[in-house]
Amino acid sequence: MNQLYQLLRLRSQVFVVEQDCVYQDIDNYDQQALHVLGFKNNLIVAYARVFDPETYTTDASIGRVVVHPDYRKQNLGIHVMQESIDTLNAKGHQRITISAQCYLDKFYTDLGFVSTGNKYLEDGIPHQEMILEFDA
Repeated sequence: MNQLYQLLRLRSQVFVVEQDCVYQDIDNYDQQALHVLGFKNNLIVAYARVFDPETYTTDASIGRVVVHPDYRKQNLGIHVMQESIDTLNAKGHQRITISAQCYLDKFYTDLGFVSTGNKYLEDGIPHQEMILEFDA
């Protein structure tokens, strides 16, 4: 229960308060997700949720990627993303589709994602669809 509270608090702290974006974070997809957690001193400081295909999107997907503001610039986002990618790859999924905030383009590009060119506003924040494909 403590971990659930920590991850929901972290998501709210960053996505609702820091980004000044009122949206429904608890969306009934958490029960279907694999939750990737990064800890420092028993505190969740990095997080992502991972979905198999046909759960959140047609492809496998990763979302709600977040790092606690006090722990940024330590590559924790890279670590939680790489663990998420490796998990989906190990499950045999050939493609991951994400909805990425546009300002994080370089972060996701450095992880191998490619923009599809599909850009849109999601909750008032510019996003783009990005895809990572694995060699067969």
